[in-house]
Amino acid sequence: MRILHASVDRTELERDLRDAFDADPDIVTVVARQARDLSESDQFVTDFGAELTVEDVIDNLADAPEDYQLAERWNWWLGALDLSHGGYARFSVRQDIDKTS
Repeated sequence: MRILHASVDRTELERDLRDAFDADPDIVTVVARQARDLSESDQFVTDFGAELTVEDVIDNLADAPEDYQLAERWNWWLGALDLSHGGYARFSVRQDIDKTS
């Protein structure tokens, strides 16, 4: 089980996201960064009693509607977490912001 701490190789997480969802590399980078921010916040471990893992991310994003792209899948999962536990909206991906900013 690979835990998403700062010591996790970001390249590995990005590769797993790309492989699982065939996503745009820029979006993969953003989602991976948000996943690590979520992990480092300890909110997930506080709410669920376990560290967030790469497998958790991939499995939960796979549950999203089939026609959703990676960022939509991420936001869909975070929306569910926010609804059930609160405080997860801050980790969502905003697609209306320029990727270079």
